[in-house]
Amino acid sequence: MISSLLTLLLATLALPSQSSGQEVNVEKDISYASRNNSDLHLDIYAPVSNTAETHPAVVLIHGGGWISLDKSTMRTMGNILARSGFVAFSVDYRLFQGSQNRWPAQLDDVQLAVRWVRANAAKYHINPDRIGAFGHSAGAHLAALLGLEDTSHTSALAQYSSKVQAVVDVSGPTDFTVNHDADSAEFLSGFLGGDYATHPQLWRDASPVFHVRKDAAPFLIMHGTQDQSVPISQAQELYDKLHSAGVPVSFIKVDDGHTFQTPEARHQLAVETRSFFSRYLNEGR
Repeated sequence: MISSLLTLLLATLALPSQSSGQEVNVEKDISYASRNNSDLHLDIYAPVSNTAETHPAVVLIHGGGWISLDKSTMRTMGNILARSGFVAFSVDYRLFQGSQNRWPAQLDDVQLAVRWVRANAAKYHINPDRIGAFGHSAGAHLAALLGLEDTSHTSALAQYSSKVQAVVDVSGPTDFTVNHDADSAEFLSGFLGGDYATHPQLWRDASPVFHVRKDAAPFLIMHGTQDQSVPISQAQELYDKLHSAGVPVSFIKVDDGHTFQTPEARHQLAVETRSFFSRYLNEGR
């Protein structure tokens, strides 16, 4: 599935700085949950407004191969979205380290983050029925699942849904059961808690393509044609499954690699993301 683990693990998404639009208020390191006696945090990027109007929200999920990086890598996208009228929540989640924090810890955390956002909707002037998710690489894998499943929970926030209403998937892996090489198979066996030969259901359960249903959220999928970390066939498979199920989905192939390095690719990502979320999260769509 991953042809170069090092590339995926160290990659971060670069975006152009944006100076136009509304002013942005930033709140950092807000605790949204406690796991293993340690707090999980998020950063909030909100448009500065003199009115009490509500805004749609977007949960931002960083990449890093589920083992590295943090919410700070979503800083520029947070500012881009806030200047466009969204409240963006960039979230940390437990990272897989050795035998600790195996799957589905990461999904549990980002789902809880969505529940937390809904529980605090009035405080941050957001519409709890208009929440999207944006993710890159491993973060896109998690964002996709937020748009496909709404799972039960036992926390104090169990009354709030974890499902989002729109997803932007950038360079995300979608099917762990294909495209294996020796390195990726070894990593995924540890991450998922079993090898594919003896625990195939674990690998399917963690793969977004096996969760596609007709009630999935609308998707924007963007993937580089030169991606050497996550094959573009992964994006194509998710697109085909969503399209066959009748889910609104767009697939944009970008002439770039895994992290969209060219100014043209970065600009395209920013523009397409804003347009997509405006279409599906603004009132009266």
